Amino acid sequence: MTAVDYPFNPEADTDRATPDPEADSLLVGAVDLHQHPGPSPFPRRMSILDAARDASDAGFRAIVAKSHHHSMVSDILALQTAGLAELSTEVYGGIALNRSVGGLNPYAVELALRMGGRVVWFPTLSSKAHVSHHEHHDTGFPTPEVELRSDEVISILDDEGALRPEVHDILSVIAAEDAVMTCGHLGVEESQRLIDAALAAGVRRILINHPVFVVGASVEQAAAWARQGVYIEHCVIMYWGKPERRRSLDELLSFIKAVGVENTVLSSDSGQKTNPLPVTLYRRAARGLLDAGLPEADIRTMLGTNGAQLLLP
Repeated sequence: MTAVDYPFNPEADTDRATPDPEADSLLVGAVDLHQHPGPSPFPRRMSILDAARDASDAGFRAIVAKSHHHSMVSDILALQTAGLAELSTEVYGGIALNRSVGGLNPYAVELALRMGGRVVWFPTLSSKAHVSHHEHHDTGFPTPEVELRSDEVISILDDEGALRPEVHDILSVIAAEDAVMTCGHLGVEESQRLIDAALAAGVRRILINHPVFVVGASVEQAAAWARQGVYIEHCVIMYWGKPERRRSLDELLSFIKAVGVENTVLSSDSGQKTNPLPVTLYRRAARGLLDAGLPEADIRTMLGTNGAQLLLP
């Protein structure tokens, strides 16, 4: 794979060729906190610049480029003079605390955030919940295009069940930079411990990623986190992605009802080589939620307003 080997073609998502002004209008001002462009060891359909151009054409306010393996902050900075700075959509990155960045590494967090990053994902591929889920279920994750070591589990807890000192260090950096903390793919117990510690450390922007996937959180648990001021993210790829992998829309609606529109964030979690593009998924989500009877104002809030409140300084 090379840095330009991305088969980017928005027109290949054929449903975007059908006019839908009502759904498209809801994408103006959208903020996608969870996109997966290249470069990546995983095969990707789009580059960061492709993703930003597509989002800009649709009127998105901002997107976040996420890699499970490295900080994309430097990639984003390098693309500013290659056309990224000319686009109307702001592009941010961050760092996921997996083995490939040294795990729970406050030095890497500090560098990513002080170079302009806005998001810190606690372990994803290296979390106990993810490794266990991957061993027993089809996660849909692609095979890396480069040979990598297997992900060894990273826990935020020590052998006595206390938060590791480096977790407290990382939380202090996130609080000082007023960045977004997500629990990544941690399970419910570790997520709760992390959220409580983050709030105590002064972290103001907290997000739970896809509670129904890997994390394993119930509707009731998500609602309890929302009462702590946490935003709950749902990835629209899980409801409007490949037909054979779609979850029930009723599930999503039940979470929205319990958590509240004001604490719900919709993201794409897309960019993989064989999945629909993020803008396509946002368009499908807007249409699907309209057809389900949700008010336009609520859809705008979940597609953009809440994400902006979390992400933007």
